[in-house]
Amino acid sequence: MKSPFVSELEPSKVATATFLVQSKEIRQKKTGEPYLSLILGDRTGELDAKMWDNVAEVMDTFERDDFVRVRGLLQIYNNRPQLTIHKLQRIDEAAIDVADFFPASARNPEEMVAELRQIISSMTNPHLRGLLELFFADEDIVRRYVRAPAAKFIHHAYLGGLIEHVLSVCQLCRLAATHYQTVDLDLLLTGAVLHDVGKIYELSYDRSFGYTSDGQLLGHIFIAARMVDEKLAQLPGFPPKLRTLVQHLILSHHGSLEFGSPKLPLFPEALLLHYLDDLDAKMECMRVLVDQDRQVEGYFTSYSPSLERVLLKKAKYLADGAAECVEPPAAAEPVPAPPVAAPTPPAAVRAAKVREAAPPPAATTPSLFGEKLGRAIESLNEK
Repeated sequence: MKSPFVSELEPSKVATATFLVQSKEIRQKKTGEPYLSLILGDRTGELDAKMWDNVAEVMDTFERDDFVRVRGLLQIYNNRPQLTIHKLQRIDEAAIDVADFFPASARNPEEMVAELRQIISSMTNPHLRGLLELFFADEDIVRRYVRAPAAKFIHHAYLGGLIEHVLSVCQLCRLAATHYQTVDLDLLLTGAVLHDVGKIYELSYDRSFGYTSDGQLLGHIFIAARMVDEKLAQLPGFPPKLRTLVQHLILSHHGSLEFGSPKLPLFPEALLLHYLDDLDAKMECMRVLVDQDRQVEGYFTSYSPSLERVLLKKAKYLADGAAECVEPPAAAEPVPAPPVAAPTPPAAVRAAKVREAAPPPAATTPSLFGEKLGRAIESLNEK
């Protein structure tokens, strides 16, 4: 097993470790010389890295998705860890354990598949159960479904993230159906299992996560709808209207046109699927952002574009606050209030403030103009 991992690096200490290059940019200093700006990662997280010196010697020796062994100093820059690389060398894949470099679900893949099959076998609608059984009789689909992430960045972005997300949504479906008793649970579960199935072909996940050509050109919603059509072609007895409902669940699960759904949810199961899918995704976003945030100081995470906010690190906030909490002082005996003076008219207050702020008049001999002005003011006051 490799060591140290990203999560084990300590500030102000030099370390030597092997990482996956998730991002590589060659930039220019003000002097015109090149420097490297990298995102390095392993299964415990990712790390900003910069190489300032001797860059020309190594910048063409590796690319994104390569493994590199680096020696450098971890520092805190703008309240975030940053590795300043002193030495860098590309490492052959045969020399490492790939599992050390890719984040993966903590759950056992075989257990998750078994749980999904149990959900499918418990369904009472023979048409919907038969459709899902046909999907998961396909070995290529099963192999990809168990390994695929649920997203490139936003939520469940790790190997096995897709099936973990689906199982979580299925649990939410069962809970919601006990409350909304008119909901067709089998139809809702079918939507939960199939809504993101297109991601097994939309995303690439052999190294760092990205998009396939079909993913870029078509997207997972269209791919999933096409997969359903292909499987339904093998089920000639499948009711046409039920087919339309299943297709609508897939097409509308993003909830709004602006988020990529070609249709809005138009029946209860479709609307419920959208909200449960969105709920599970956002809760996972919150968990990961707090757990992996790289802000060193403070109670709040860095800004999340997907959630459009920063998040409170609640455990840290409460832990620090507990030490600050003290018992409030006992209430003292009431003290009689001093007598209140009669209110001063506002105009008088303003005049007094002007007098306080004004400097004392200088002793000068009045001019002829001054004497005339003074007499004019006196005559006005007399009137």
